[in-house]
Amino acid sequence: MIDLFAVTGPLLRCLTPERAHTTTIRLLATGLAPAKAGNDDPILAQRLWGLSFANPVGMAAGFDKNAEVINPLLGLGFGFVEIGTVTPRPQPGNPQPRCFRLPAREALINRYGFNSEGLEAVAQRLNAWRHRRRRRAGVVGSNLGRNKESSDAVHDYVAGVYALGPISDYLVINVSSPNTPGLRALQDREPLTELLGRVLEARADLCEKRPPPLLLKIAPDLTSEDLATISEVSLSVGIDGLIVSNTTITRPDDVTGLPAATETGGLSGRPVFQLSTRVLAEIYKHTRGKLPLIGVGGIASPEDAYAKIRAGASLIQLYTALVYQGPRLIHDIKTRLPELIKRDGFKTITEAVGADAR
Repeated sequence: MIDLFAVTGPLLRCLTPERAHTTTIRLLATGLAPAKAGNDDPILAQRLWGLSFANPVGMAAGFDKNAEVINPLLGLGFGFVEIGTVTPRPQPGNPQPRCFRLPAREALINRYGFNSEGLEAVAQRLNAWRHRRRRRAGVVGSNLGRNKESSDAVHDYVAGVYALGPISDYLVINVSSPNTPGLRALQDREPLTELLGRVLEARADLCEKRPPPLLLKIAPDLTSEDLATISEVSLSVGIDGLIVSNTTITRPDDVTGLPAATETGGLSGRPVFQLSTRVLAEIYKHTRGKLPLIGVGGIASPEDAYAKIRAGASLIQLYTALVYQGPRLIHDIKTRLPELIKRDGFKTITEAVGADAR
């Protein structure tokens, strides 16, 4: 694989984080991204929710917010890509600056606030990608959110299901961003039960045959009681999986005192790894392995990815580490994971999922 990031990475870091993000999207859209080298090791293949994943490495939501570079991202070697978060109506998000680097810890703090071009624009792009002749193989999911000024959060998520459900491989209900006022309160038992019930009804109304799997993305800043409640609700209402987890509003000791560490927003990157993995393991135990989980938060090496899998993740997602290491990390994880899986005596990645909970 040609490592263009060795040249572009330092140049991008000369820009503000948000400008660097926008520039990266534009570069990818022009086709300036190396195609993945070779085929994925069969040991990494899984079939979840009726979908085939050639490898477990996904692009997390937040990068391709508006479905602009799905094909280039799949070309980098991701097994799946999650677009969004998408809100029903276009909204600018919070005032700039709203993203800050903590390079000493390979971390970011962001308070974007669901900046989105809205369902109509995203649906048009996603539908166009679905119908292009030379689209790359891979699973594409849509992450749904609510508008900041909305008075009916449930209505917003239902609108997302109707707009993107027919053209998405899976859907994600995002109630865990710290940057939209009141959003995380939807993780409480009663509002969560109502929300998931309503979106499941909308999904059933939309398509009775092979409806898109519905996943819930949760925060890492939850008590053990909260995690037990979310797991209970998820199993009882019948959603298909969970994504663990979003950014944290806490500031671990290893970021305290760093420039920008006092900025308001969600922290992502290496400092979140231990917290998000602990929450992942708890959710896996509460759900007893009955729901496939996607592990995200602080993955910066193949060993980190494998730790998520052993903690209970069937799939993993990257974002912040790519800012600092570039797309080479995708290749490194996919190359090293089969070695780690075989080292521990497993024949497939599925056998390794949740190994530390047994």
